Amino acid sequence: MPANTAHSTGPVWDWAAGHGPVTGALSATTGALALATTGAATGMPAGWALAAGAAGAIGHTVTSLRERLAARTIGMRAASWLLGAGWTTWAITTGPLTWTALGSLATLGVGIGAAARSTLLHEEARELESLAAAERQVARELSAERRAIAAEWVDRIQRVCGLTIRVLAVEMWPTGTGFTIDAELPAGGTTYDRIARESARLSADARLPHGCTASASQGVDQGRVLIDVTTVNVLAEEVTYPTDYGPLSLLTGIPWGLRTDGRPVPVYLREQCALVVGPTGSGKTNMVHTILAGFARTTDVLTWVIDLNAGSAGLPWVRPTLNVGGGEPVRPGVDWLASTHEEAALMLDAAVRIAKHRKMAYQDLMAKANTDLLPISAQIPQIEIVIDEGAEILAAMDRPSKVLAAKILEVIRIARAMGIRTVLTALGATGAVLGNLMIRREAKVRVALTGGETEGMDLGKQFPGSRGLRVDQAPYKGSGFIGTPESPAGLFKSWRILPNQIRDIVAATADRHPALDAVSAKAAGPDYARRWDAARTAWIHDHTPTATPAEPSPGGAGGGLNLTALRAAEPGAESEADRLAREFREQIDAQFATAPEPNPAEPPAEQPPTAGGGLNLSALRDEDNAARTAALALLLAAGPEGTGASAIARALAEEHGTSRQTVVGWLKTWTDDGTAVRVGTGTKARYVHHRHVPEA
Repeated sequence: MPANTAHSTGPVWDWAAGHGPVTGALSATTGALALATTGAATGMPAGWALAAGAAGAIGHTVTSLRERLAARTIGMRAASWLLGAGWTTWAITTGPLTWTALGSLATLGVGIGAAARSTLLHEEARELESLAAAERQVARELSAERRAIAAEWVDRIQRVCGLTIRVLAVEMWPTGTGFTIDAELPAGGTTYDRIARESARLSADARLPHGCTASASQGVDQGRVLIDVTTVNVLAEEVTYPTDYGPLSLLTGIPWGLRTDGRPVPVYLREQCALVVGPTGSGKTNMVHTILAGFARTTDVLTWVIDLNAGSAGLPWVRPTLNVGGGEPVRPGVDWLASTHEEAALMLDAAVRIAKHRKMAYQDLMAKANTDLLPISAQIPQIEIVIDEGAEILAAMDRPSKVLAAKILEVIRIARAMGIRTVLTALGATGAVLGNLMIRREAKVRVALTGGETEGMDLGKQFPGSRGLRVDQAPYKGSGFIGTPESPAGLFKSWRILPNQIRDIVAATADRHPALDAVSAKAAGPDYARRWDAARTAWIHDHTPTATPAEPSPGGAGGGLNLTALRAAEPGAESEADRLAREFREQIDAQFATAPEPNPAEPPAEQPPTAGGGLNLSALRDEDNAARTAALALLLAAGPEGTGASAIARALAEEHGTSRQTVVGWLKTWTDDGTAVRVGTGTKARYVHHRHVPEA
């Protein structure tokens, strides 16, 4: 038969497929006819055909018993062999090519086909019934487990709380870390907080592991209660930030960590400010990076950072821009970084101007959308101002801090509807931090990282109305409590985000950050347009020795981050924000001659001319070249056995800080150009240098 091609037509035979009722009967009858004709022509003893049929019947009976087929199926198969053998024996004796012989053979084939079809349907029905029985057995076992849990907790709540509840449902968590009980409260006006107050006693009575709780919350109505019981302590283990850096939106929630049931905790910050409290060593700085990572992944948020402690919270999100290790420049992970009182004041003043100007300029847009909240999108992004230890600034008594405190409170007070919100951090949940009414009223998203610290952690003040929260429930670094308007305060675990991941996130999200809308850029003025100029980012350069010296631009503007180069690849004409920035630079340079004189002893780095000058973001780093060379040497040294991306990344981590994602990119490039050969698939995949490939 000719090979089937994409252009051939007609049926395609599958010679490896098993027989069905029709093909099985046809095969049996044609085989019997062929054997009978050959036997009659050659004088074969007729008894041989009968013996072969009996052997076939016995063999099929044995295999059918092993397959646990039904008795009717076993009988049909044995009968088919015996009937076929009987006809063949008779036909050899009397002649197979008579009308009587051929007619009886055809009748026998039809009967075998009909019987095979009937037994096939019966076997399928038996299989479905067996599966259904197995499912019913699993359901019975699960129901029995749930009934046991319900009975146990009804008795426990009666014993500990003095209440008799009626359990309506028990939901087992998909993560396998606990379950939720949906129960009906007794009559007489009993509320859920009667059980919530006894969380610690219930946990002790249930002998739950340390870090696990039994917490009660409101049910579907005021006569119902939900009891979340954690059976596995997810707070003790370090959980790395997810490597999925896919796009997020402010409007659909940004994950900040994990609940005790293993599910992410989303926060919604369109109208809410946030307050994150954590003493030294609790994981607060890591939590700030987790927050910045979430903002970097969004398509409708611009992040501004104020950190008066040398800008340490925002520097990791800017350094990849200064030290980018390829030909393509990337945007900083934050849109503006302030490390001094003066720069922070410029930032907050710009935020106030933007909020006020948006109120006037977007009246038609809000009227069209029939809302008093500015519609936030990638075209009109929300500005999130992350202020590390901002609560301490509000409580400070020195004059510069008082000035900043007044500006922070003004932004919080006037900018909610216009899409400017704040995330403040603090070292402790004390009265000095939470004493400001504006903070208590607007910062409805609250996080308390305890790390086992008890001093200055008044959970009752940070989560008023929440009962049963104790610092000793979260003694691990990165663990604590989180409460939002959508969910009551409860235990959670903050992700651990590594420096390599910050670099990867900045690179992965560089083309996702929105640009400040033209209306807001106009209101922000030169303070925003020149935020990355050399005079205002010199402190970054001082602490970033690997940054490439910048070449003064032809326009004479000062150095700094060359963000204009990032816009060079964008299609379309010059935006309003770019035009305003260029005009501001030209005016200021013409009046004050801010351009630095080039140093003749050091030739400037090659850099495309830009309107604002700045750092050459496309310069290759020697360190990246060294890391790539070291990775290739490791691949060669691995020999015929080969190696993988994880092993190479671990070997380079200490000296070069190279991430696994970067190594994966190198290996893909080497595979494409023939330097390396990939062997195996999935988790078993490894890479072998072409010198060690057997075919080489």
